[in-house]
Parts: sequence; structure tokens; C-alpha cells
Amino acid sequence: MNSNIPLAERLRPSTLEDYIGQEHLVGPDGIIRRMIESGRVNSFILWGPPGVGKTTLARIVAAMTEVPFYTLSAVTSGVKEVREVLQRAEADSRSMFAKGRPILFIDEIHRFNKSQQDSLLGAVERGTVTLIGATTENPSFEVIRPLLSRAQVYTLKSLDTDGMERLLARALEKDAILAARKFDIREKTALFRFAGGDARKLLNILDLIEQSTPDGETVIVDDERVTHSLQENPAAYDRNGEMHYDIISAFIKSIRGSDPQAAVYWLARMVAGGEDPKFIARRLVILASEDIGLANPNALLLANATFDAINKIGWPEGRIVLSECAVYLANSPKSNSAYLAIDNALEAVRKSGDLPVPLHLRNAPTKLMKEMGYHEGYKYAHDYTENYVKQQYLPDGLEGIEFWHPGNNPQELKMAERLNHLNNLGK
Repeated sequence: MNSNIPLAERLRPSTLEDYIGQEHLVGPDGIIRRMIESGRVNSFILWGPPGVGKTTLARIVAAMTEVPFYTLSAVTSGVKEVREVLQRAEADSRSMFAKGRPILFIDEIHRFNKSQQDSLLGAVERGTVTLIGATTENPSFEVIRPLLSRAQVYTLKSLDTDGMERLLARALEKDAILAARKFDIREKTALFRFAGGDARKLLNILDLIEQSTPDGETVIVDDERVTHSLQENPAAYDRNGEMHYDIISAFIKSIRGSDPQAAVYWLARMVAGGEDPKFIARRLVILASEDIGLANPNALLLANATFDAINKIGWPEGRIVLSECAVYLANSPKSNSAYLAIDNALEAVRKSGDLPVPLHLRNAPTKLMKEMGYHEGYKYAHDYTENYVKQQYLPDGLEGIEFWHPGNNPQELKMAERLNHLNNLGK
């Protein structure tokens, strides 16, 4: 076994039995497992954070269906390379020995521009290839609509604690180099925390600790050793460029924590590193709703204007727009009440199912609907004092439930005061 090959690559699964995580996709009833077993694989896009097995899953699909497998990286491939691969794939698909359509795997498909994505459409439509894309970005923002309509999007999740436990056990048992060493796993808290659900990170850290332990000595894994090893050799932790995600995380947390100085520093790190400005701007739009929300509704307007401006001007002037937005958001009052409200409502929907709309809230465009009581008893708010009248708007069984709870800030306290006033009018 070549010890120069990283552990994550040495341990890359080749079958679903060795694949850890994503049970909703590859478990007994998972859609991807069913496609493999049926031998009919349709185009799809895998969306999820780094290190959760997107590339590995694509390779497993190709191996288990025994079809040719082509791969392109959106970072290094242009339209010319795409067309060359599609020509080879078409030749394969016409072969008398072909068992199925070749698979074209495109890593970081979100980095393909519109013309590159357009060049894929014909081959996917004709069935020349089965497209499997991988992305860490929301496909609805980065993948053109015609391509999205021809490919299902499947979301992959970070490994949970159980998944990381299984991955650690598999590494110690199955990897020839690690299995030949004596390990003493004393603590896992730091290992799992730094890995953050990323299988590649976990294996990189384990690889680093094993390599830094002299031959013949027991490899000790505890919180102090993990932390010390990463501080001494942060490049090993960032072996595959994952610092990209750590820095955006620090950027968002700095703004959430109302620290404009740190926010601008992390922004500068991303600007200096050549980060995609749209990636930063999208995160600011999300943060404006999730962490500031109703405490300052203007935050979303500014964040959206920032995204629009970035699309118009790009680098280098875009850095000024991003800095303005980041400083403004960091200095804004914070509230996650809207974020919590929708999650509370989704939980109620999950528990109660599809409750019927009360009859008085339904439209009645036909005579039959009117006879059935649709719209009957509805009170038009504008006919009443202060354009308000008390009536039931939630389905039966959910009356009186509160999903939104105002945050402790002037804007939302004012909203709460108005709601209380209106409720008193209805008494």
C-alpha cells in the first residue's frame, strides 16, 4: 500500500455496502439504490457540503451499472473539453457491447457558465449520456433551468456522529497502513468537531496524526493531540481547499455576532483568495433574513441590492459593495424570529399533515362552490375599524397556535404592540 496516497483516497468506497451516510438515497428504499438495482439511471445532481461522498457515489453508480464513466471538472474544463468528452461518450453508447448510457460526471457543476451548461443539453436530451453533477452550491441559483428540468436534484447531508464513528472504525480496520499500527483512541470530541461532518476532513486529520507518530509507537488520538496537530500543520486540515468553507463560516458568524472588524477581515481574506463574489453576496442575502430579519427589514433590501450590484460590476470594485453591506449587517440589530417562525410552522405541518382550508377562506368562483359553503361568512378586513376584524385564519385544530414570537428589539416590539392592540379590538 502506497503511504503517499492520502487516507481519504485509499479508503474511497467502491460499493454501496462500504458507503457511509446518505441512507435516504442509498439505503434499502433509497432512490439511487433503486435506480442502480433497476439498471435505469436517470440524470441527477448531487447537492451537499464537501466531503460527504458526491464524487464517490457517482463512481459507485457507474461501477455497479457497468457503464463507461467520464469525468470533467468545471474548474479546468471549457466547452471544447465538454464536446470532446460527449463525442467519445456517444461512440461508447453506440457500441454493440454497451450495457447502458455512459455516465458523465461533472464536479463543481455550479462553476460552469451558461454556454458550458448549454453544451450539455443536447446530449442529455438525446440520452447520449447520463449526467451526474456535483455541487456545494444551491443548484437553483447556479444551474440553468433547462438543465435542472432534465435532472433530479438530490441533497446530501453531512455525516452525523454515528456516521463519523462508523467511518473511524472502518478506517482503522480496513486501511492496510492504519491496521498495521496500534491505535489508542482516548477521545473523539475534537476529532469530530474539527471534521464537522466532513468525511474527508476526518480522514485527513487521522492521516496526519498517524504520519506524525514514529513507527513502532502507539498512535494516540485525544482532543489535545488533534488540536495541537492541526495548529502545527493547518495545511493538512485544508488539503483539499476546504478553508473556503471555514472562512465563509467565520465571516457569517462575525456578522451575526455584530463584529464589523472581524467581518471585514474575513471578507478581505476571501477577496484576496479570489473567491467568487456572487458566493459571498448570496450568503449576505441569506444572513439578512436569517439573522437580522424583522429587527431591520432594510437589511434584506441592501443585501439584495448588493447581489444585484455584484452581478453588474464584478471585481475589483465589487469588494467595496460587499464591504458596505457586511459592515451594515454587522451593525444592524439581530433577530432570527422569522427563521424560527417558518421552522415552527413546518414542524406543525409535518405533525398535522395537510389540514383543509376553512370554508370561509376558500374562493367560490362557481355556483356549485357557493352552494357548498365556500367563502360563506368571510369578513373583509377593510370594512372594519382600522382594517381589522377577528376571524379564524388557521385550519381547525391549530386555532390560537403561535409560530412567530417577536424578538426583543424595537422594530419587533412595535409589531407585537400593534398585534396586541388589534387583538383587543376584536374582543
